[in-house]
Amino acid sequence: MEKVLKKNRNLFFLIAVLFFVSCNDKITFTAYESLPNGNWEAHKNISFEFDIKDTISPKNLFINIRNNNEYAYSNLYVITALNFPNGDKIIDTLQYEMADNAGNYLGKGFADIKENKLFYKEEKVFPKSGKYIFNIQHAMRKNGEVKAMPILEGVQDVGFSIEKVE
Repeated sequence: MEKVLKKNRNLFFLIAVLFFVSCNDKITFTAYESLPNGNWEAHKNISFEFDIKDTISPKNLFINIRNNNEYAYSNLYVITALNFPNGDKIIDTLQYEMADNAGNYLGKGFADIKENKLFYKEEKVFPKSGKYIFNIQHAMRKNGEVKAMPILEGVQDVGFSIEKVE
């Protein structure tokens, strides 16, 4: 009987932890796309479509990258495009650090998978309500080369999230 109570207590604790972790009311949008075999093809445009109703409150926008040990670089270059409902577009080329000077991956996670939550736009106020589309593709090149690497290995998932500013 004591064993059953202990098992139920552990199960209850696990459910409670999952409940509190999953109930994050700051997040207004989050989505991921998994990449086959952890390979991000050059010029593969990953798109996320989302609706905006609140044109007053500022939001933080994040690019979420899950990489594994196959990722061989200390940084990541991406090209992004934020498409507005009225046809306007903001295009950015961005660089993010993915490893420290010692070669240790940044981000959170256990074992060989790390998740990086990278700022895309800070305290962004969306000017119009409606459907927005966020596009992202990698822009990694080998030193001295003009063409993008055909395959960027070690990127398992690419995500996009929007959070309320507190």
